Amino acid sequence: MAIPAGLFDNPMDPAQAAAFLADPLHELVLAFDGDLAVGMASGTVLLHPDKPPAMFVNEVGVRESHLCQGIGTAVTKELFAIARARGCKGIWLGTEPDNAPALALYRKLGGDEVQGVYFGWEGALDTN
Repeated sequence: MAIPAGLFDNPMDPAQAAAFLADPLHELVLAFDGDLAVGMASGTVLLHPDKPPAMFVNEVGVRESHLCQGIGTAVTKELFAIARARGCKGIWLGTEPDNAPALALYRKLGGDEVQGVYFGWEGALDTN
């Protein structure tokens, strides 16, 4: 995980990265430009005793130098494909109401929007 600063919110912590990657319920999708990681999407499979697993999208990020090239869309779609392949019946996330790039991405991907900050796909936000 020798990823230079600028993609994740904070510098990479080797112990946390190793723990994340070792846990079979965590997923990380990376996009590269040559050897440089330029986009990422991470998620966690949530297990329930009474329903199928769901995927919580932890975060999506793209380096500033690589914005508006479809990278965020590509890594998020790949994370969704992984969730479906793992049997997840819902995919959901939350974002800040003033995070315009994130809102644009999640709206583009067709998520069911609740109060402008929660998005769900494939019934993740159904109340019944």
